[in-house]
Amino acid sequence: MAFWGCSDGESRVPLREPDPRYDSALDQRTSLQSRILFATPEMADFVKTGGLGEVAAALPRALRRSFDVRVLIPGYRQVRAAFPDIPVIGRLEGFAQVPACDLGLVETEDGLSIYVLLNADLFEREGTPYGDAGGDFCDNDLRFARLGLAAAEIALGADPAWRADLLHLNDWQAALAPAYLAWRGIRVPSVLTIHNLAYQGLFPQANLARLGVPDHAFHMNGVEFYGQLSFLKAGLFYSSFVTTVSETYAREIQTPEMGCGLDGLLRTRAARGRLAGILNGIDESWDPRTDPHLATRFEMDDWKGKRANAEAVRQHFGLSVSRGPLFAIVSRLVHQKGIDLSIQAAETIVAEGGQMVVIGQGEGRFENALRSLARKHPDSVGVHVGFAEDQARRMFAGSDFLLMPSRFEPCGLAQMYAQRFGSLPIVRRTGGLADTVEDGVTGFTFADGADTGFLGAVRRALDTFGQKKRLNTMRRQAMSRDFGWAGAAEHYAALYARAFGNNAAQRWRAA
Repeated sequence: MAFWGCSDGESRVPLREPDPRYDSALDQRTSLQSRILFATPEMADFVKTGGLGEVAAALPRALRRSFDVRVLIPGYRQVRAAFPDIPVIGRLEGFAQVPACDLGLVETEDGLSIYVLLNADLFEREGTPYGDAGGDFCDNDLRFARLGLAAAEIALGADPAWRADLLHLNDWQAALAPAYLAWRGIRVPSVLTIHNLAYQGLFPQANLARLGVPDHAFHMNGVEFYGQLSFLKAGLFYSSFVTTVSETYAREIQTPEMGCGLDGLLRTRAARGRLAGILNGIDESWDPRTDPHLATRFEMDDWKGKRANAEAVRQHFGLSVSRGPLFAIVSRLVHQKGIDLSIQAAETIVAEGGQMVVIGQGEGRFENALRSLARKHPDSVGVHVGFAEDQARRMFAGSDFLLMPSRFEPCGLAQMYAQRFGSLPIVRRTGGLADTVEDGVTGFTFADGADTGFLGAVRRALDTFGQKKRLNTMRRQAMSRDFGWAGAAEHYAALYARAFGNNAAQRWRAA
């Protein structure tokens, strides 16, 4: 009998042993493919709060060409609504104070298998996956320890018919999985992807016992972070490899300025060849030639079609008819995204004959400031607080420029969406923005400073709008960029191969 726990006196809870028959009896359906479990707290098929949801919907599908990939996600109300009758294939017992749950298995219309954690008390709540109007849920440590623990259990045979050979874990919510395995003395290859280092899953030291975290792990070489328990640090320390979502961001997070207190550990992982930046992609639906949400579909050089979308956007927001430039903001309205800078630039845009449309939600101070701006310039500024994907797509298609002066941006997707639709992004040279926007070629970039700051980039965009030949050349360059998932999938496949090579068992080769 095996137990979680590492020292005398700790809570010792039995967990099912790996089936010794498994290594010699892989089922024929997937015997020639390694099995990847993609554990995520959100997925755009059901619920998303940002880029992670989009990645979780697209990357596993791109990886299916080479791997047997399954997704693991909590059974939120949105998931239960999509699949009212979820078949239960197993029971995951409780551990310490982490509740038990049933393990369901469903399949999407395109054949992607998804494990669903079924515990109504934990996951079927109003609000986002992480909280409601009152803030974060107070038991998020238990909720997402359950996610990480379930990923570990699937690697140990919780589903008798399928066992993960490698865990691909996303953000702090899934990051305890390699730690739970390490504390049991079991090696399973794992990759942890950081989508935003600023969110770390920090909880009081007093929560260690209820999560089954051994006391010895509360150390700088473990889960301790300035006196608190950090889910993300656990994943960074115990996983086989760490990735993040752009090459530039991988370098930035190794600096004290952008390392969020984890730069030392990240530098150590990088020095050992265990940290990589792999740029996110966007799915094939972002194509102006085929997108059903657009007022008019169009292709490169069909600028009349693009103008038709601009007219539809202006009409939707109640703006006046104009031949001037149309600037768009499609974003969470938060400090990180530089919304205050865009608000400041609005007066210059309007004074130069431009218009601005905004869709998003976030901090109340920015929502109110944007509403005030729209009241001040009702013919030139339109604001919708909230989000509607069909309208966002029309804004990408109709706008001439996208405002995205993020203070930091691990990857960013909006700038890639915009380029595919011929809207030129105006971005800070940081993270994935630096990796995807070429200054003066597919958009406009700036660094901090009076001469090269955001307002200067906006003025260069306004000047370019008056030079139609140059504007259209930049649009063509932007629309020609390939931001598909194939390249990212190849990089992950190479990383998985390295992870398997460092695992002595290499069960996936058993067939």
